[in-house]
Amino acid sequence: MSDLMQGFTFPGIRTRVVFGSGTLSRVGEEIEALGRSRALVLSTPPQADAAGTLAGDLGGLSAGTFTEATMHTPIEVTEAAMEAYKTAGADCVVSFGGGSTIGLGKAIATRTGADHVAIPTTYAGSEMTDVLGETVDGEKTTRRDASIRPETVIYDVDTTLTLPVGMTVTSSLNAISHGIEALYAEDRNPILSQMAVEAMRVFKRSLHRVTEDPQNRAARTDVLYGAWLCSTALGYVSMALHHKLAHVIGGSFGMPHAETHAILLPHTTGFNAAATAELLAPVAEIFGGSVGGGLWDFAKRAGAPLRLRDLGLSEADLDRAAEIATRAPYPNPRPFDRHDIRNLLQAAWEGSRPEGE
Repeated sequence: MSDLMQGFTFPGIRTRVVFGSGTLSRVGEEIEALGRSRALVLSTPPQADAAGTLAGDLGGLSAGTFTEATMHTPIEVTEAAMEAYKTAGADCVVSFGGGSTIGLGKAIATRTGADHVAIPTTYAGSEMTDVLGETVDGEKTTRRDASIRPETVIYDVDTTLTLPVGMTVTSSLNAISHGIEALYAEDRNPILSQMAVEAMRVFKRSLHRVTEDPQNRAARTDVLYGAWLCSTALGYVSMALHHKLAHVIGGSFGMPHAETHAILLPHTTGFNAAATAELLAPVAEIFGGSVGGGLWDFAKRAGAPLRLRDLGLSEADLDRAAEIATRAPYPNPRPFDRHDIRNLLQAAWEGSRPEGE
């Protein structure tokens, strides 16, 4: 029986999206459209100058900056940002950056009721979702709530033109992982599945053009569009094994977020392909060969990292990672146990090419 015969629920897309070139100039009007007037601008330390420029451009709409966002949203950073938000008398947040900064904006918004304008400068895809991952005492936990989802997302291709090639590749693979999990999510629907497949076609035809010429505006626009499609798909379906493992490896072992996603993707997708061959058939068609092998080949051609060991994860860590991942597993289309996860992580640690799935 097809998915259509079973019926589906499409929740709609609830976030306002402004996409194009030069759209950064519209931040002020988007803040005012929300009925807000005091925006705290957030960034990581490397993007502090850009955040300061943005705050300056906002003039009287700016309540200042907080530039200490950190990957995996550790609770102590959130507490410091909350204090800055209250001290500044802010009534909304503007997050300028990748998943680390947008995650901090979400953490403030869900705690205060603040409106959130997100300006992603990578392709990682947190901006369209109601998902917040936070790290407390060395473990990352994830939750979903309507209060987490940003009210407005501004995509400006100009902000991605200087994104380093390495981060371009890893955050693109991070985005693709969102689209792939949308294809086999238990609450999938045909609208989001079409968006996910279109995104993968876009990445397949355009990512290599960006790596060859990072200033290629047309290719950068394509890739940013693909990232929006994948982020939207993730924002309205449940996550499965891939995201669980990425959160475990990243949050519990301090591994970089996008790189972890990029390395795990061929292995988690290959594992699930055994139970979702029909649903993942477009992935095999787009990337060629087997599902896992095709993604691995695409990642290798793009110059992505392929081995968890190269991120600094030790082989001794794999047992603990498998234990954490199976302690409270996400729903997944293929059942698994600790032994399965340990084997999957070993392959990702070694960087071997998934075969036959």
